[in-house]
Amino acid sequence: MTRFFNSYRAFFLLIGLAAFCLAGCTKDKKSAFNTSADVQVKSFAINNVKGVVDNSTGQITVSLPFGTDLTSLTPVIEIGTDATISPTKGKALNFTGNVTYRVTGGNLYHDYTVVVKIIPPLTSFTIKGINGTIDQESKNISLILPDGTDLSSLIPTLVLPSGTTVSPASGVAQDFSRPVAYTVSVGGTSAVYNVNVISNSISEYAFLGLAATRAAISNPDEKAAADWFFTTYPTADYVSFASIEGGRKLSNYKVIWWHFDSAQDLPAASLTTPVVTALKAYRAGGGGLLLTTYATRYVEALGVVPAGRGPNNVFGDFPPNGFIENGNNWGISFKTRESHPIFQGVETYEPGKMWLLQKGTFRLNHTAWWYVNEWGGYGDGAGWRSQTGGINLASENWDDTLNGRVGIAEWQNAAGKANVVIVAFGAYDWYSEPLGGASTTNIYLNNIKKITKNAIDYLHQ
Repeated sequence: MTRFFNSYRAFFLLIGLAAFCLAGCTKDKKSAFNTSADVQVKSFAINNVKGVVDNSTGQITVSLPFGTDLTSLTPVIEIGTDATISPTKGKALNFTGNVTYRVTGGNLYHDYTVVVKIIPPLTSFTIKGINGTIDQESKNISLILPDGTDLSSLIPTLVLPSGTTVSPASGVAQDFSRPVAYTVSVGGTSAVYNVNVISNSISEYAFLGLAATRAAISNPDEKAAADWFFTTYPTADYVSFASIEGGRKLSNYKVIWWHFDSAQDLPAASLTTPVVTALKAYRAGGGGLLLTTYATRYVEALGVVPAGRGPNNVFGDFPPNGFIENGNNWGISFKTRESHPIFQGVETYEPGKMWLLQKGTFRLNHTAWWYVNEWGGYGDGAGWRSQTGGINLASENWDDTLNGRVGIAEWQNAAGKANVVIVAFGAYDWYSEPLGGASTTNIYLNNIKKITKNAIDYLHQ
């Protein structure tokens, strides 16, 4: 009986202890659950620069001057009295990327993302009162000036924060016919901005070249051609490959002429993707191209002819090499093409034939034509036309059937309008070098001028 009583008492004692514990634990848990704690960031500053705190999104943005080293910055943070923050206040952190903080109070917490932005070192770039568009991410500046503006000497105005230097300096004239790089610096930090200035011309004619400006053309043959061109078409523009690379608008031109005499191989500047793309688009949009001497090779890069179907016979000398031809004049045959607009008004020595280069002149013989009847598998003129899509117009003066060489040719668009003309003869020579006692005159230069003007006007239709 005693054993039973003791067991009974122990059972009720355990029940009582459990009830006490449950009551106590419930009371403690209820008293520790706090949903009214202040877990907001009151203020956030770095180097005495206050950040913008958005408590709804949890983003804090701080804009610091250019040149600030972001790798070790100690922010000053104000939070609620009973809250804590992690990482802790007073700790230096690397802010080159976003940094996340957590503010905790009671049973609540609030996460914040700190974004530190650098104030751009160049805030304004103007020329002739026109503001450039500044892409601060890529550090590119683009500016479009009125039609016909001479880009060779323009004075820009740059606006920079105090303490910032720039090279070249603001207010100093620069040649903007190609991109100009400006280096902005503060202390040991610098940034390079590339400036592209575009001038859209109202002219319908343009002379294309490697030089930055027309005045900078150094090759004597190209210079002589350009001098005639700008005299004949006084409103024409000079367009450099660099300006096309920089985004120059071409669609207003009806005819662009590239006369390239400097090297047998096409220059790298003419083969960049932006340049090739722009000239392809120009032609597709209805623009006409005249390509002469070594520029004839451009037809393959521009997709005028299929791959592998560009000129297959390219040669010629460069000073001091070359020779004086004292035996014969050099001429061409356009037999069966006498009625073509390119050959109207020329001086002929018999029907369908004319001289281009007088004997006694110094000859470099710069040639980039198609050797049809022996090389390339063309067979004859008809085979060449079939495989290139072109229309051959002239050959050497002994070739009356146009089956030997292709020295002048055209390509047409779907509407039957010519949009590419090439002249590839070595006798197409604008400048007579005074070398070895050679004559500096060429009495047949007028024929060169005439077929050039006819070709330009033909493309302009």
